[in-house]
Amino acid sequence: MPEPEVPVEPAAEASEAGGASEAGGPSEAGGASEPAVVPDGPIGSHVDADWRRVSPKYLVVEVVGTLISGVVLVGVGVFMFAVLGWAWALWAAIAIGVVFLVSLAFEPRRVRSIAYRLREDDLVFRRGIMFQRQVAVPYGRMQLVDITRGPIARALGLADLKFVTAAAATAVTVPGIPAEEADRLRDELVALAETRRAGL
Repeated sequence: MPEPEVPVEPAAEASEAGGASEAGGPSEAGGASEPAVVPDGPIGSHVDADWRRVSPKYLVVEVVGTLISGVVLVGVGVFMFAVLGWAWALWAAIAIGVVFLVSLAFEPRRVRSIAYRLREDDLVFRRGIMFQRQVAVPYGRMQLVDITRGPIARALGLADLKFVTAAAATAVTVPGIPAEEADRLRDELVALAETRRAGL
């Protein structure tokens, strides 16, 4: 006589499958943890700020400046060809025009490459595409923090922040910063530079 089948209760399996969700543990679908968010801290704090890019509006300043320079140089070449009859001036004007067109094509990438970072003891500035330049300016060596605004930048609400040190080679100008942000950075960096020079 065959033995009766004993039904298997799935309670243990169900409890094991749902134990992680009930206990608040991560599931397979949502097990990946959220990326850590670095809080914004004041300048000189132990938390380094991320790289900060210049305003996208600064692209307009660069494009307008490049166009003005290109038009002037090409115009001079055309004028020399038309008035003086110098054939080489026409070819020079064409070559200059091509160079400036290529420069305009790379202008968006050039602007995106400009960034600065506020670290524990210094400010780091970088720019460049193929040949990238990075300069670190210690807060204690800043002698002057200057703000300049050209006509186009002023119309767009932008400013250039210039850091002057004892060594002329380490002078840094960060362009394309919103005017209010530039004023705030100038005041904070001047106060921080005085504190570092005092040895506090």
